[in-house]
Amino acid sequence: MSSANFLEKLLDGAKVEWKPLGDVVTLRRGRVMSKEYLADNIGEYPVYSSQTANNGMIGMIDTFDFDGEFISWTTDGANAGTVFHRSGKFSITNVCGLIKINDQSRFFYKFLFYWLSIEAQKHVYSGMGNPKLMSHQVEKIPVPIPCPDNPKKSLEIQAEIVRILDAFTELTTELTTELTTELTARKKQYNYYRDQLLSFEDREVEWLPLGQPKVGEFIRGGGLQKKDFTDTGVGCIHYGQIYTHYGTYAYKTKTYVSEAFFNKARKAKTGDLVIATTSENDEDVCKSVAWLGSEEIAVSSDACIYRHKLNPKYVSYFFQTEQFQKQKRQHITGTKVRRVNADDLAKILIPIPSSEEQARIVAILDKFDALTNSITEGLPREIELRQKQYEYYRDLLFSFPKPEVMA
Repeated sequence: MSSANFLEKLLDGAKVEWKPLGDVVTLRRGRVMSKEYLADNIGEYPVYSSQTANNGMIGMIDTFDFDGEFISWTTDGANAGTVFHRSGKFSITNVCGLIKINDQSRFFYKFLFYWLSIEAQKHVYSGMGNPKLMSHQVEKIPVPIPCPDNPKKSLEIQAEIVRILDAFTELTTELTTELTTELTARKKQYNYYRDQLLSFEDREVEWLPLGQPKVGEFIRGGGLQKKDFTDTGVGCIHYGQIYTHYGTYAYKTKTYVSEAFFNKARKAKTGDLVIATTSENDEDVCKSVAWLGSEEIAVSSDACIYRHKLNPKYVSYFFQTEQFQKQKRQHITGTKVRRVNADDLAKILIPIPSSEEQARIVAILDKFDALTNSITEGLPREIELRQKQYEYYRDLLFSFPKPEVMA
């Protein structure tokens, strides 16, 4: 039986009433808590903020603002609209909101939590580049009330949906944890063998500065901003995309610029590395992608182009090694924004074996890379499919009939 048919059987002809969330709950906000405050008041009660890692917890203090069962949501930033089921004694910061059900004889918190996990994201406002989901938006979110004329039956329906989703959530979490553990192990294995292959500890090989004329040169990118993107045109790479959209190499770009803009832009050629020279953290500074497409592409500022005489993939793999990272760290400057300039990059040493040896190493690492990092192959794809499967059935279980004005 499909989830949709199951829901019909569960309702057994009972009507579903829809109300704005603000009619059935009370909304509150958290308070400002600085890092200094958290450090000065360490205790046993969790504080939750806008992050999603660690279930949103950013510290533990010796007091609490809330005690009981609630739902919290993130009001600001990249995670705006993320909801959490909370219980016990805890506090939330000013970038979180809190939902308290007015009449628990009509609603289960878990039922409302699962519904808002679907619906809240649809109401996030992204104006001015800062996503927000404030209280005045949350209170307008429509909420289904199955069998509103019979509170006992309504709670039974809600409880059954929660039971199914709790079981499905537990199973999905277990499977995802197993897959993630396996993926982490594979990544560690991959990193180990990559670093071993490129360390040349037991082999004679010449190490030369990246910027030595017979090795390569660095060309600063420039001019390209996100506002210059077009739907079609000539390919381009913005430095921020290197962190999120690209792996070791690429044949196609994610974005484009007009031909007129391209003509005046700094360009990468086939085989060049495109390197992000700026980031908010040390790990992402100098993350690179080898451009293997057949056409030239435009490159933004806060990135540089490395034009060289080596195997492009070989160089890109070397930029991922601990040997490269050790040398890079010596040249990082800045506090909030971390940076390595092209002149300092040129000083970093790279091992230069024969072209045949470079090709052999690349062939080995390509196989590891496909198994470990590709979203269309192996474990990452499986993890993604598990999550999509869970979301599909969750959404079906909440496919309550809507009045025409809300459809």
